[in-house]
Amino acid sequence: MAKRYNDFNTYLRDIFGCRVQKITIDAGFSCPNRDGKITTGGCIYCNDRGSGSGARARGLTVTDQIIQGKRALSKRYKAKKFIAYFQAFSNTYAPTSQLKSLYEEALAVDDVVGLSIGTRPDCVDEPVLALLQEYSTNSLIWIEYGLQSAHDTTLAFINRGHDFKCFTQAVDATRNRGIKICAHVILGLPHESKNHMLATADAIAGLRIDGIKLHLLYVIKGTKLADLYGQGAYKCLEQQEYVDLVCDFLERIPQDMVIQRLTGDPHPQELVAPMWSRKKTETIALIQATLDTRDSWQGKFAT
Repeated sequence: MAKRYNDFNTYLRDIFGCRVQKITIDAGFSCPNRDGKITTGGCIYCNDRGSGSGARARGLTVTDQIIQGKRALSKRYKAKKFIAYFQAFSNTYAPTSQLKSLYEEALAVDDVVGLSIGTRPDCVDEPVLALLQEYSTNSLIWIEYGLQSAHDTTLAFINRGHDFKCFTQAVDATRNRGIKICAHVILGLPHESKNHMLATADAIAGLRIDGIKLHLLYVIKGTKLADLYGQGAYKCLEQQEYVDLVCDFLERIPQDMVIQRLTGDPHPQELVAPMWSRKKTETIALIQATLDTRDSWQGKFAT
């Protein structure tokens, strides 16, 4: 049965006519939430790897990481083209000259057809956006802004270091440049009810951005969230609870918004809870099955 949401793989295949895979890159960036510009604590769910692989610390260059990724993903998925995904920490948080060098190193590798830049909405300025706009002439360029929630009280509690207005300002500054905009949202944040999360869906729907990534809030070692969990001050979502929330979220966002992710990928050796979060394939199948049962689809209730 056809998927009931606008998935990223189909979107890429429609553009390039073949299987396209992201290659995650750790380019050695930092974050203003860790280096003292904002704070040194980081977000409560983020450890000192910042969702990265540690490849840069092991001495692997951007080119090295892409070549390794191409080899693995070509074998596993029969991928023909690739997008270099600068993932770890804030990947626009450096002088523009350094960004230019790293981005162009990635684009120079054979069969790399685009970039996806993970960053914070408070880490972009005109020179950075102008640089990405320049690349968008010949390559597919996505910028992925970590939002997590549209609620300022939640952003303050998780020590995000910016508010929702900062996100909307970054989106406005990025528009009309040929750069695709993706928002990251976390479901299950402390003190957020279902209504809070669906209000975030409505807020994002109103911005008419290009894509979204949905993440489960899971607990990993070495984080403030792990401390809260250990103290009994945070309870994780159950699998079906998360699945139902994802379906509710999808129903409220526009049909043409590209769904880049429906759940996250915790490093098994770092994961504290919930253990079901390692069952990514099962969770995605449950999302599809729940949409089928509801006879629902992405955008059903979008305005």
